[in-house]
Amino acid sequence: MNNLIFHLRDAPVSAWVGIVIVAFYAFLAICAPVLAPYAESVSVGAQYQTWTSAHYLGTDALGRDVMSRLIYGARNTVGIALATTFLAFTLGASWGLLAATLGGWFDTISSRLIDVLMAIPPLIFALLILTITGTSVVALILVIAILDSTRVFRLSRAVAQGILTMDYIEVARMRGEGMFWLIRKEVLPNAAAPLIAEFGLRFCFVFLFISALSFLGLGIQPPTADWGGMVRESAKLIAFANFSSWESATFGLAPLLPAGAIAILTIGVNLVVDWVLHLSSGLKE
Repeated sequence: MNNLIFHLRDAPVSAWVGIVIVAFYAFLAICAPVLAPYAESVSVGAQYQTWTSAHYLGTDALGRDVMSRLIYGARNTVGIALATTFLAFTLGASWGLLAATLGGWFDTISSRLIDVLMAIPPLIFALLILTITGTSVVALILVIAILDSTRVFRLSRAVAQGILTMDYIEVARMRGEGMFWLIRKEVLPNAAAPLIAEFGLRFCFVFLFISALSFLGLGIQPPTADWGGMVRESAKLIAFANFSSWESATFGLAPLLPAGAIAILTIGVNLVVDWVLHLSSGLKE
């Protein structure tokens, strides 16, 4: 913790921008019921109201407050993406570290199985499975976590294989240390930096993937607020936008609000990941 605080003091401006963005989204997700002026899925006005003091960002097709749904969308979209990324990392990193440490037939079979899964386009595979299993939150998390764990497996296996060739690993084996001790005490601590950076990247990919599925109607289902679904619901309003007047211009801005929320969070996480990668590389400014 002290080491992290030391690095934070010397962090570049871009890293601090990313940290502030991520912290702001985390604050929105945690405090959504307090910050949102209205409930998530309750109609509070007429449909497609323009931006007024009663509804700062207007209302949607069902008369729900857009600002409230954006705030709740931070909790739903980001929360589900975070849970999915944690599960994907638990599966992929554990499997990859175990395959690299055991080697032999277990490593060969695992690698070939991962190659088969990675050869299938993930979006098509997810659409197929979710069409069969249904679009519940549990099914969504499991399907995306399994698909994304294949990428984590490849990285963790490659990093672990480089670490397992070091002299201190041979010394530990000569002492009679077991496989799980090697993974827990030697491999995992030395692989932590690239895995942490990969966690941030995986979160971005999962986050965008969930938003894409929601846009296609197979992600987070209504009436739950979700940014990808909000883009789909308001996309048709662009055709009615007339930027010569403010009231009409708000129709064109409606789909840009959730799309902008997705883009800003993605940029913020990537700025933090770039900084973590720079720290793990050992390079100096």
